Parts: sequence; structure tokens; C-alpha cells
Amino acid sequence: MKPKNVIPLVEIIDMSSTGKAVARIDGKVLFVDNAIPGDIIDVRIKKNKKAFMEGYPVHFHQRSSSIIEPPCDYFGTCGGCKWQNIDYQSQIKFKEKQVFENFTRIGKVEVGEMLPIMSAPEIYHFRNKLEFTFSNMKWLTRDEIDSGEEISRNGLGFHIPGQFDKILDIFNCHLQPSPSNEIRNFIRDYALENGLTFYDIKFNRGLLRNLVVRTTNDQQVMVILQVAQPETKTIHDLLTALLNHIPAITSCFYIVNEKKNDSYYDQDPIHFFGDKFLTEQMKSPYNGETIQFQVGPKSFYQTNAHQAENLYHLAWEWADIQPTDLVYDLYTGTGTIANYVAKGAREVVGIEYVEEAVEDARKNAELNGNKHLHFYSGDMKDLLTPSLFDKHGKPDIIITDPPRAGMHEDVVKRILEAAPQKIVYVSCNPATQARDIELLSEKYVVNKVKPVDMFPHTPHVENVALLTLKNN
Repeated sequence: MKPKNVIPLVEIIDMSSTGKAVARIDGKVLFVDNAIPGDIIDVRIKKNKKAFMEGYPVHFHQRSSSIIEPPCDYFGTCGGCKWQNIDYQSQIKFKEKQVFENFTRIGKVEVGEMLPIMSAPEIYHFRNKLEFTFSNMKWLTRDEIDSGEEISRNGLGFHIPGQFDKILDIFNCHLQPSPSNEIRNFIRDYALENGLTFYDIKFNRGLLRNLVVRTTNDQQVMVILQVAQPETKTIHDLLTALLNHIPAITSCFYIVNEKKNDSYYDQDPIHFFGDKFLTEQMKSPYNGETIQFQVGPKSFYQTNAHQAENLYHLAWEWADIQPTDLVYDLYTGTGTIANYVAKGAREVVGIEYVEEAVEDARKNAELNGNKHLHFYSGDMKDLLTPSLFDKHGKPDIIITDPPRAGMHEDVVKRILEAAPQKIVYVSCNPATQARDIELLSEKYVVNKVKPVDMFPHTPHVENVALLTLKNN
């Protein structure tokens, strides 16, 4: 007898942009957790909608040739690195296919050249920033439950998917280089030994709340400890012990956040030790000299620094900026792309929504001697207007790197009105990128696109597109 709600012998044929496996049953799409193309499985259906179904494997008849043993002990429970059990060459093929399908199905625009994906130079220990959460409701593993032992519920690690109040205790994460694991494990051990309280998100109580570790390629290390109570002596004792134990730490802050949410961008970090910022570096594409970026406790910086530099080099190469060119850098963030391309342009105008990011962008421009960079903060659709064009001139080249939602339709209209000769569109969401490019195709042709893998073991993929103005 067939078990209820189980479909037998389902063949997985694809991966979705959300990381779920894809099958088709009688013409209907079935999304499956924890499976990969090439698997043949029995699937229990947990959701059956008109347009699609969702399910999970209950039995594997055949495993894909792409499957590998994930190195992480937390794979399948932790919410990150969902593709860690897929060999890397297969991962990037799935991402490349995702970009191609977004442009053909959503954008419906002709692309001159679909270039192969740029793979990541490192697939482990590539992140320069990780954020961990303290909780007094640690997620218990099956082994811990079955042990029958009394187990502390205090934990420090990552959120369990779909469980806002449950944290998986993490001892060894493969995403960030040393001393990230050592820092986290020392703070946990010290807190448990000294009776420090872990945060209770339901009742907004407890001392230790959040931990951010930032690193650079040249071994600078910043620690940012977020606490929920102003227990100054206790905090200072903890951080002093940490610094004595791990002398590699070059910068240390703490933040007292008594709000009910963990966001600290409206809070003032308290400088405790060392430098007040980290300094990230890239090589100028013009002369090989060092470009510097100051990264403070609240600064945004690409979390995969090596691949970010490769991404920016590609954008610069395609932009082919000439000394007479006026460049607009939309969604400039802390001005990384603007400063990267600055030496070759007559002038660069950067626009960004977040005022704090723009303040960092101005500091970075001053640090690198780029006096011909101008930055504005505010809503893109309100700033990219004829008055800005009157002040600086219409751009010869636009480089745009919007958030996942893509560009507002009014922004696209302003770009069409400005009619720059070239647009280099960098995107972290090829679906919204393809949508925007379809609107831009009124005046532009897509010369080429190239996916870039910034985050191995996840379904996320960046994509760069070069658009040029049509000949009238």
C-alpha cells in the first residue's frame, strides 16, 4: 500500500534559485528539500498548491553523481551552506543555468554573449564577516536529546531556519578564517564558566546578545560584542580576558542595545581596544597601487573580499572608462566601486540610500586622494533627477549595483532619459536584473553577461551585464 501523501520514484531534474531541488509531476512543479539533480527518491508532500507542490525525501533509491560528503558537522541543520553536499563544479553549473533562464524567461531580451561563470578562488574560509547570536534556548540535536543527560540550553551560533528563537551552537564553522572559531568558542566558555546570562529573545532579558567578527586579508581582526544590559564591569572583564587569550585581535567594540531587535545600526558602538577601523585593500586596475577602504563596526563591505575585487575588475574592464568620461555609480554603498574606477574618469558621482554608508564613501575618497568623487545620500528615485544632471552633467557611463529588489521603475526611466553610452549592471538577483534590463531594452542592447560566484555552497549568484546604447 502506498503511504499517504508520498509520491514514489521521483526524479530530481533541476535546482531552483532558492536552493530547493526541482521535479515535475504530471506537468506540475515539485520543490524538494535536501535533494539534488540526479537523485531518484520517494517524496512526502507537505504542501500542495494549484501551481506547485513542496515535499521532502523519505527514501532515496539512487543518489546523484554530484553528491559529496559535506565537511561541516552541522550540515542539514544549520541554515547556511545548503549546497555543501554538492560538488563545486556542479554548483556553479546550476548557478550559470539560473542566470541563463532568468534572461530568457523573465527578461526576454536578446543577449549578445552569455559568458561562463567566474568561479570563486576559495570555497571555504572566504567570508570576512560573520554574525553569531547568543540564546538561552539552544537547539538540541537528536544525540543530545537521546543522551538523557542534563544539557545547558545556552548557545552561541546561527539561527535554525524558521525558528526565530532557536540557535544552533556552533563550534567549528568553515566560512571564516582563523581566529573566528577561537573567538566565538572562548567567549562561550568564559560566559558559561562565569555565569554570564545568554539572551532570551521572548522576554528581552539576559546580557550577551550578539557577536560580530570581521577579518581582513592581511589578518586584521575586529570583534563587536552586542549586549542587552549596561553591565560595564562584566563586559570589560570579558573583553579583557578575550584580548589576553587572543592577541591577534586588532580592534574591539561593544554595543549596549536594550531594544527588542538585534539591529545596531541606530546604536553607538563603544570603542574598547585597538584601532577604530579595519583597512581593506585592493589593487588599482590602472597602476597597481593600493586602494584602501576603512571598515568600521557599522560599515558595509563585500563579505567575500577576494571575489569582490575580481567582480569590480570585470565591471571596470567592461565599462572601459576614458579620461573624459563622467561616471555615475548608483547604489554606491561605501564607495568601493566608485573609488576602484575613479583614477580613469573625469568625475564620478555616487548615490546611496544609507547616510552612514555615504559618510564612509567620502572618507574612502579622501583616503585615496580622489577629490573628483561626489556622493549623495537619499532615495535613488528622488536624487537621480534632471537637477542632478544639470549640476554634474548627464553620465557617459552608469555602473549600477542595486539591492535584491532591483531598481525602481522611476530610476529606470531616469536612466533612459539620461541615455549614457554604456551601463554596467551588477546584480545579486538575476531575476530582478533581467526584469530591469527588459525595460532598458527600449534603448539598449545587451552585449554580454557573466555570472560571478561570490558565495559557494549557496544558491546565490551575482551577475554582471554590459548594455550599450542602440544606434539611432
